[in-house]
Amino acid sequence: MIKNQRHYQVTEQRGQQAIHHNFNDKECQEYLKDHLPLYKQTLINTAEADFQVLVNKKQLMTILKKAPSKKLVSLDHNRQKQYLLEDGKVAPFLVHLGIMNSMGKVHPQKMDKFRQINRFLEMVDDVSGDLDPKKGIHIVDFGCGKAYLTFALYHYFKVLKGFQIKITGLDLKADVIRQCQKLSSDLGYADELQFILGDIKDYATDDPVDMMVSLHACDMATDAALEKAVRWGAKVILCVPCCQHELFNQVENQDLKPLLKHGILKERFAALVTDAARAQLLEAQGYHTQILEFIDMEHTPKNLLIRAVKKSHKNAQQLLEEYKQFKSTLHINPAFERLMNPQSTS
Repeated sequence: MIKNQRHYQVTEQRGQQAIHHNFNDKECQEYLKDHLPLYKQTLINTAEADFQVLVNKKQLMTILKKAPSKKLVSLDHNRQKQYLLEDGKVAPFLVHLGIMNSMGKVHPQKMDKFRQINRFLEMVDDVSGDLDPKKGIHIVDFGCGKAYLTFALYHYFKVLKGFQIKITGLDLKADVIRQCQKLSSDLGYADELQFILGDIKDYATDDPVDMMVSLHACDMATDAALEKAVRWGAKVILCVPCCQHELFNQVENQDLKPLLKHGILKERFAALVTDAARAQLLEAQGYHTQILEFIDMEHTPKNLLIRAVKKSHKNAQQLLEEYKQFKSTLHINPAFERLMNPQSTS
């Protein structure tokens, strides 16, 4: 609301610059008429329903209607940032982890971590509508570490959304697993939130897995996690890769010699190539895949998060051919493909 009149704010990202526009009703309608046909997919959240707008190559629109997934927010133009976890509202796991006090007030020195946890939950919230709340969901968190985000997932789905939930956290550090399991027991979560000691490549479960989370699994451990998620048919995948060395000694292209002859540039390029290959293979397996910026829990430079949601793709073969061309151009043989094997992607 600006001067008692309703406006719609549009933010356009151009490079590093965010450009804001405030439109009245008529201006917003005209803007949408001009811009919606430019996007293959648009998601519109209203208080009454969610609308998914799909545009094909002939610019014909299909509109799908679902139950609303977002709550009404304040229309105050200068409103404060609304977090899924609120400063001033007690979240027991955050109290036990030392992020807020017993009254729900976030400790000033922990505010960055509080924002990071909320940012992660926003990424989860965006795809929670793809999970079925009518049945229990199973989440596996590979390389859970101190489990800040594992506990956040439990709080989000169980407390905020009311899902029936089972979460399994896996890590290689015995002392970390003991601490996490104790905290889960102290919070009364142990029946639904369990932590086990083990390696990603050795983990197996007979239970269906709806979501796989893997944050900072080192190098090809990320590929092992992705392979398991695809085998399980996980509906949602959230993955932040780490320490990507595999393709550094593989990537080769004479036309890119000015870039590849510099070690630091080659290292960064190889890491981007690794994630691009992973994303394309996930697409070929029927996932709608996005690569987003994610700030990790240790205040290191921004990382990339791969977010994939299981959809049906009619152009899987075309996506696979594009992947093969990409692979051939750079002379690479990624671990994710080797784990899946060519037959499973063709």
